[in-house]
Amino acid sequence: MSSRGRAVFRGAALVGILVLLAALGAWMLQSAIPRSIVIATGPADTFDHSLFPRYRQILARDGVTLVERKTGGAVENARLVSDPGSGVDVAFMQGGVIKDAGNVVMLASLYYEPLWVFYRGSATPSRLDELRGRRIAIGAKDQGVHAFVEPLLAANGVTATDSELVSIGNLEALHALQAGTVDAAMFVGGAESPAVVAALHDKSLKLMNFSRAEAYQRRFDHITKLTLPAGTVDFALDIPQDDVALIATEAMLVSRDDLPPAIITLLHEAAREVHSDQGYFEKPREFPNTDPVDIPVSAYADRHHRFGPSLLHRYLPFFFATFVERLIILLVPLIVVIVPLFNLLPQLLRWRMRSRIYRWYGELSLLERDVASRSGTLPVDEWIATLDRIEAAAARVKTPTSYASEAYTLREHIALVRRSILDKARAKPDVEFAS
Repeated sequence: MSSRGRAVFRGAALVGILVLLAALGAWMLQSAIPRSIVIATGPADTFDHSLFPRYRQILARDGVTLVERKTGGAVENARLVSDPGSGVDVAFMQGGVIKDAGNVVMLASLYYEPLWVFYRGSATPSRLDELRGRRIAIGAKDQGVHAFVEPLLAANGVTATDSELVSIGNLEALHALQAGTVDAAMFVGGAESPAVVAALHDKSLKLMNFSRAEAYQRRFDHITKLTLPAGTVDFALDIPQDDVALIATEAMLVSRDDLPPAIITLLHEAAREVHSDQGYFEKPREFPNTDPVDIPVSAYADRHHRFGPSLLHRYLPFFFATFVERLIILLVPLIVVIVPLFNLLPQLLRWRMRSRIYRWYGELSLLERDVASRSGTLPVDEWIATLDRIEAAAARVKTPTSYASEAYTLREHIALVRRSILDKARAKPDVEFAS
C-alpha cells in the first residue's frame, strides 16, 4: 500500500473510531431520558385534571408515557415536585403558591387563572375588606386558592380572628355557598373550571367586580388585572351582564431543575398545542410563554420558547432526533480536538523514528572530535570499542522503509569515523597504543 493509501486508511479508521465513540456516548445520554414521567394535577373537579388526557395523548405520540398523580391542589403539587423522592416529575401550579422556589423551575406559563369571588345576598361588595366578619370558603389547605388568597385577605384586614375562613374548595365550596352555609366562596382557575362555570350560571350568586384591581397588580408581582367583558361567557344568557374587573395569576407547568432538557422541550411543545388558542382572557398565541411569574424560569424552556424546535425535531421522530443531536454535540468537539492531533501524528512519528537514530549522532560526534583533536598516545582500542557499541546499537534500531535513509547515513558516518581512527593509527606506527 502506498503512503497516500495508508494515510487515507488511517484517516478513515480515525473517523470510524470517532463516530463509534460519539455514538456510544450519545446512546448513554439517550438512555438517561425517561420514557415515563409523572405529573401532579389536582382534584378530579378541577380544570388542571381535565388537561391531563390531552397532554398524555400528545406525549404518547413521541413515545413518552405520562402518568397522572391526582392531588389536593397546587400546594401539594409544589411540595411533591420539589421532593426528588416523591416520584413526581412535573406539576401544574399557579403563581402565589411557593414562597421559596428552591429546586423548582417554571417550564411555561399556560393561561390566566383569575380569582373568582362569588357571594349571595343583597349587598354588592367590590372589595375584599367588605367581606370582613363573613363566612368565606377559601379553599382546602392543599389548594392553590388557599395559598393565593390568604395574603390578599390579610392585606385587607380579613383574618381568622374577625372572620370565619372555611377550608373547603371547588364544588364543595360552591354547594356550601348555594346552601347558605358560607356567605362567599373563592376560586382560582380558568373560566372553564367546573365550579366557576356552575357559579357563573347560578342566578342566585353574584360575582365580585374588583374596584381596586389595579392596586393588586401594583402590589403583587404575580397578579395581573383582567377584564371579563359582558356576555363573554354566554351571549344568550348575558353572562356576565356587565364588564367585570378581576385579578388573576397564571397557571404554570413546573418541574425540578434536573429534568432532562429533551423532556422539557417535549412538554413545552405539548403546552403550545394545548394552550395557544384564544381564551376568555388570553390572546391567540399569548400562551404558553416563559415570562417570569414568581419562580425562576428553566433556561432550556426559555431557549426552546424563543427559538422553537430544532430542524431535526421538526422532521424526525423525537427519540431519534434527540439521539442525532447528542451525537453531533459529542462528535464536533472530538473532531475539533482529534483531527489536529491526527495531522500532528506524522510529525510525531517522524520525530520518534529519527530520535532513535539521532540519539547516537551525539556520541558519535564526540568520538569524531576526540579522534580529530587527540595527539600523543592514542586510545585506539577504546575508540574502536565505543564505535563497535554504537554500530551494534544502530543495527538494532528498527525503522520503517521511509526512514531507511537516516539509518544508512548513520552507518556510513560510523564507517567514516572508523576509517578516520584507522588512518590516524596507521599514520603513527611508532605510537604506543593505549588500551
